[in-house]
Amino acid sequence: MPLNLAKPVTDAATLPPRLHWLEAEQACSALWRSERGGPPPKRVVLADDTLSADSAYRLACAGTGLLWRGDFQNARQLLQAIARRIDQVPKRKRIKAAQAVPITEAFNLHRQAQAQRARTLGMLLVELDAGYHMALRRAPDVTAACTEAWGESQTEGGSSVVSLRELLGVTSAHEWRRVGVEIAALGEAPGNRIHPHYGVYSPVRGEYISLVASAHLPKPPKGQAGITAFDLGTGTGVLAAVLVRRGVSHVVATELEPRALACARDNVARLGLQSQISVLQADLFPPGQASLIVCNPPWLPARPGSPLERAVYDEGGQMLKGFLAGLASHLAPGGEGWLILSNLAELLGLRTREDLLSAFAQHGLRVVSRIDAKPQHPKASDASDPLHQARARELTSLWRLALQKPDAAAGHDPEAAAD
Repeated sequence: MPLNLAKPVTDAATLPPRLHWLEAEQACSALWRSERGGPPPKRVVLADDTLSADSAYRLACAGTGLLWRGDFQNARQLLQAIARRIDQVPKRKRIKAAQAVPITEAFNLHRQAQAQRARTLGMLLVELDAGYHMALRRAPDVTAACTEAWGESQTEGGSSVVSLRELLGVTSAHEWRRVGVEIAALGEAPGNRIHPHYGVYSPVRGEYISLVASAHLPKPPKGQAGITAFDLGTGTGVLAAVLVRRGVSHVVATELEPRALACARDNVARLGLQSQISVLQADLFPPGQASLIVCNPPWLPARPGSPLERAVYDEGGQMLKGFLAGLASHLAPGGEGWLILSNLAELLGLRTREDLLSAFAQHGLRVVSRIDAKPQHPKASDASDPLHQARARELTSLWRLALQKPDAAAGHDPEAAAD
């Protein structure tokens, strides 16, 4: 077996981290790249095409990094083989195991299993030179993809090592960015595509976009022909663009993450909407008030395992809380806040409907109406998914919120306003 065991090397607590290994009896090191921010493997072996999938699986499960020196396409096949071994538990056993525990525990176990799966698959490593090239047979040119994800290469920085799984994610994101995602609510082709960047959530779940495209817009303030809207946490900028296509006069789209800021600005420019959409770096609200404030926060109040998960997980629901706390002071008279939220957190026992309604009331908000949509993603109908019992009942809702009326009757039932 062509394995060259690396001697344990302790690295000083410096940034950025480096991976160390032995090759041809020489000590080698390279910059360690990890989107999750995980440490480099402490033990590394060199591996090539003669390494069996079973051996690779055992080493990866033990936390040993496999630095690939063989054919690139064979490395991809090996990664798939390792994934099959991780996922080899029969579907019926997975379903039975999920049904045997409360749904909240099933969710926690599922996340633990997904994290362990990611760690194991992340043990197959490839080396890139300073210009983002791979010295492997049949290796593709990943220069453009890596440059988009990590910035311009710096020849003085030397080589770097990244997991093959992460590199494939980088190249996949490059293709998404090149081709774009067609959004029906933006009108006819070709001017209806959103181009997601690496690390920015892609608008592939269309139900929340359809909700924003169909909800009744607030009336313009007295004496004005149109309305101004805020889109908080704009991401790709898709909702800001949909609002403009619907006739909103001006949208201020805010974002905190640099990658998302660049992505939103790129999409606004591609769509030719620079005069109607302003993209600002801000933590939620921009200065001033608006007649419509839209927020699509992460739907699950749990800790993200990586920066890429921040679009789905928000520990403690901080963005949701911030939106509700600041909405009243930023709404123009007669304005509305649109909260796009899935009930999946409720179905998983991570939040209750009572908690949500109480938060509305606590911040002086009332429900004008609620519009629901059923998700159409594949997991909603996958009975083998550990969370199927929750996903099958999931609804995505657009809550139209307004300021409470001074004479609002005590005991008003906000659910009665739901459409």
